[in-house]
Amino acid sequence: MKRTFSSSGTAGFTLVELLVVIAIIGILVGLLLPAVQAAREAARRCSCMNNMTQVGLAMHHFEFNHEYLPAGVLNDQGPVRYEPIGRHISWTVQILPHLEQTNLYKSFDMTAGAYAAVNQPVRKATLAVFTCPSSPSSYGSVDDTFPMSNYAGVSNAEEVPIDASNNGILYLNSRTKFSDITDGASNTMLLGEKTSAYNDLGWISGTRATLRNGTLAQPKPYMNQADPSSETGSLEVGGFSSYHSGGGNFVFGDGSVRFLSHNTDPNLLLLLCNRKDGKFVSTADF
Repeated sequence: MKRTFSSSGTAGFTLVELLVVIAIIGILVGLLLPAVQAAREAARRCSCMNNMTQVGLAMHHFEFNHEYLPAGVLNDQGPVRYEPIGRHISWTVQILPHLEQTNLYKSFDMTAGAYAAVNQPVRKATLAVFTCPSSPSSYGSVDDTFPMSNYAGVSNAEEVPIDASNNGILYLNSRTKFSDITDGASNTMLLGEKTSAYNDLGWISGTRATLRNGTLAQPKPYMNQADPSSETGSLEVGGFSSYHSGGGNFVFGDGSVRFLSHNTDPNLLLLLCNRKDGKFVSTADF
């Protein structure tokens, strides 16, 4: 039997229809990607807040056992220079037992100092609790052997060298009690975020690597060159910065973690970083 076929029933897309469909899909993907990226950043920010909560709790556990908060840095004399010379044992080392890192703490020789050869294995250890999830994966020191901390203690409100006379909570050889925070623990910042400089001395160094002063700035892009503000031998400390868009996370003396905008009044930051200025700060301001 002879069969005949009609082309009038053939289904398909014309070129114009195909281009329209592709354009619509492209628009939908373009609208969806920012939302996905925003969701991922929100998750990283929450993870960062969780890290800072753990560090804040470790600080409180240390205070419960010793009746004072850990020293910002243990060193024989001040002011503290940004150089790998001296003891420079940071608060990060002192709270290791309260971060379930007792073995790492026992491996650290407190008498030898942060840069001693005997402490190099500890210095090269990477602790996720000190790392912001939004931090670039390529961060590191000159030879990428000394992992850094993205969290730093508040040493002073104004830009001054790290010394025993600072007005923050964590400073040179400090033994700050909660009774010394006369402005109130809930109104005084304990820790904040910092972006990692190219030649950072690592998380065990009690220099500007783990201590900062009371300013909040936009992060500088990672560059394979020395940051002038972190030049070796410098007394400059610098302020806080974050890889999160819009601002950064901060731990207050009462253990709460709050997000402060880059647009926060600089004068308010000075008040929040000073443990004993005697000035009233409204919680509605931040």
